[in-house]
Amino acid sequence: MAVAAYAAMLSLSHVLENVQHPARRSRLHLDTQQLRSLQEKVEFLRDFLELHSQKRSQEMEDLGRQISIVADEAEDIIDLHVVYQLSEGSYDHRSDHMAGLSSFCQDIDRVVEKIDSITKGLTKMEEEWSDVLEQKPIASLLPSSSAPLSSGKNIMVGFDEYLLRIMDELTRDDSNLLILPIVGMGVSQEYSEKEILLGLLNIKMDHERGETVGELGQKFCQNLFGRRYLIVVDDVWSTNVWDGLKAFFPNNRNGSRVLVTTRLLDVARSLASHDYYLTINFLDEDKSWNLLCDKVFAQEECPYPELEKIGKSIAKGCNGLPIAIVVIGGLLAKSNMTQEYWEFIVKNLTSLSNSEDDEHCSRVLSLSYNHLPIHLKPCFLYWKIFPEDHRTSHSDLIQLWLAEGFLKPVNGKTLEEAAEEYLKELIDRNLILVIDQGLEYPPQLVMHDLLRDLCLREYEKQHFILVPRIQHVIFAKDGIDKCFICCNKSTLESVDLLEVNVTSQSTSLASLLVCETCKNMYSGLTRLRVVRMKYFQYTNFESLHPTRLRCLKILNGVKLVFPTSSAIFPLLWNLQILSTQNFKVLPYEIWDMRQLRHITSMSLTLPDPVVAQDCAILENLQTLTHVVGFRCTDEVIKRIPNLKKLHISNIQSDVEWSNYCLYNLARLRKLECLKLKAQNLLAEHIAFPSSLKELELYGCQIPWEHMTVIGSLPNLKELCLFGYAFEGPAWNPVEGEFLRLEKLMIDKSNLVWWRAENIHFPSLKLLWLSYMYNLEEIPLSIGDIATMQKIELHGCKESANDSAKQIAEEQYNNGNESLQIYVDYNKVIVS
Repeated sequence: MAVAAYAAMLSLSHVLENVQHPARRSRLHLDTQQLRSLQEKVEFLRDFLELHSQKRSQEMEDLGRQISIVADEAEDIIDLHVVYQLSEGSYDHRSDHMAGLSSFCQDIDRVVEKIDSITKGLTKMEEEWSDVLEQKPIASLLPSSSAPLSSGKNIMVGFDEYLLRIMDELTRDDSNLLILPIVGMGVSQEYSEKEILLGLLNIKMDHERGETVGELGQKFCQNLFGRRYLIVVDDVWSTNVWDGLKAFFPNNRNGSRVLVTTRLLDVARSLASHDYYLTINFLDEDKSWNLLCDKVFAQEECPYPELEKIGKSIAKGCNGLPIAIVVIGGLLAKSNMTQEYWEFIVKNLTSLSNSEDDEHCSRVLSLSYNHLPIHLKPCFLYWKIFPEDHRTSHSDLIQLWLAEGFLKPVNGKTLEEAAEEYLKELIDRNLILVIDQGLEYPPQLVMHDLLRDLCLREYEKQHFILVPRIQHVIFAKDGIDKCFICCNKSTLESVDLLEVNVTSQSTSLASLLVCETCKNMYSGLTRLRVVRMKYFQYTNFESLHPTRLRCLKILNGVKLVFPTSSAIFPLLWNLQILSTQNFKVLPYEIWDMRQLRHITSMSLTLPDPVVAQDCAILENLQTLTHVVGFRCTDEVIKRIPNLKKLHISNIQSDVEWSNYCLYNLARLRKLECLKLKAQNLLAEHIAFPSSLKELELYGCQIPWEHMTVIGSLPNLKELCLFGYAFEGPAWNPVEGEFLRLEKLMIDKSNLVWWRAENIHFPSLKLLWLSYMYNLEEIPLSIGDIATMQKIELHGCKESANDSAKQIAEEQYNNGNESLQIYVDYNKVIVS
């Protein structure tokens, strides 16, 4: 319960900071001294839990449970008071305000009494702990500044022999479709045929359209028909599952192959073509030690002679299980390199030596979790909300952590920057894996199945989240209802919730649909308050709960039209992340929502803010995407000083350019990513901030001779020019520009002559050209750029394709075999 209690205290501290913001205090009747006192007590409990997170006792568990409950109760009280005051007509007279404040203060006093009681209990326990001032080995878990950096590569240790055998089978001279089973340590996963087909078709469960297994299988078969394919199906636990799938893999008689992994020998035997299957054994002691060295020291040998003997014992204690070695390696890499601590780990591993393989691996992974700093544990446990094998992006995961309030403020850093450090810690400890998707796409995150099993167990043990603070609203065209919390559409149940009607102080019951899993998971769900929203057109938002909401995602193209002034937006006082596929126009009140951090949409119109001397500054706002006709006026710039990501669309040339004030973009000194879709944009109409790292332009038709404006940006790493962003027959780059550019992508351009040398793009890694119908050739010296990794062409002129092939040949002859070159999706092979 310590983790849940710590997370609850963090969340409450964010709420208290928000409600005490000077601008918000001016609009609310609050006892600031009382709230400041409460915040000090909350921070004391938070720091106490952080300091003593490794202490375990039943009394500690009981007090932790009380902390979680009282923190949630405090958030309820604060939220209810704020909503009543912000609602129109709630308090019409001063006497009503004073009565409301009196009731609020009494409620807060009761919370303070409970917190004081809990604090006394914790203080008493602290006095009884005989080792309170002793420095246990566990203290060395604090990150060491001398700890080596991870190699950053997922290497294979001890599998060279297996790799050669697999390659032999995959490339054997047999045109028929072959099934190659691989037997090894894994996990039992009960996937249905439908789930596997959705995965093979790359369709997410919440996006599938109710198609049958037969319909999905037919679609999959059609995709493969006539093509040579290699497909991996992971964790097959039953021959029945394969029997339902094999008909959808066409035998095109072109050497296609299917790799199937399983932990069951009888399944492998029944699936194998020509009775051939491969059994992968556990790592021996030497290979286990080599893998551990790579993960701890990022090299093949241990640089500390005094640790080598102990280290080999640790490697042996992992019983040859690669995932156990990798995770323990992540734990050791983040600790101080002391014999005392490593012996402590050996002792713990030795106590597990009599376990079965599955249980042993599980306990080894638990050891790594138990030794996590407490500030990382809520972030690790939150992975429980994702389905098995789910992949997510860095930004999506961080936004969820933000919504739940898991991030502790760090002086001089934004919460997002703190989250990046948290994520790096979990990655360095090998608790979250990074999936590299190549230079074209950002990496994704995934969790190993065995680690997710650990996550599920600890989540239940901790009673982690009372009620989630992110909600999904989906209006499906097919009329199929989905869970309000997680978007699941199976086994839905109606749950009655207490409703606060914003037009009066009366209450009634509202209900919403949740799935059985969410109903069982969140014991506090029935206490969730709902605000009835009456100001939306085209949609029914009666079951939306906005007041404690921190992250709202509205999907499936719902068109939202807000009145010029919306009474509902002030109630979203906790909202930090707003994501919709289609906003029509945001209300003026959006400029008063200081807590907003990210606004994303496929299309939205932002009203001009009202000019005022005491205007609200959206100092937390970092993301604003797909704003139609964005006007970058002086007033707007003043309101969003810390914006990092901005997408502007539909800038029309028939409107006077001075109305858009795009030259003011240079004043956004923290802007790192800018995407702009405009027509006939001239260089004098716009200015870019030097902070830019990513720039995407679409349809601007800027002459190539003005490229120096962009080339001189000192921090630019990615440049995407789409839909005739630049025009003209010739581009003559200038030496000394684009010094840090790593990715250059051009789609559709009338460029004919590109007179570039390798010195013009000294850091370039990826060159991607698409539908460059007139381009005569790629400069051959582009291949000489030392950092270049990949060149890709699609739909380009034949002479340009030939120049790419010539680059491939020259580089190969010069010993550069790592450069990848693709022409129309086919890799250029030099023999």
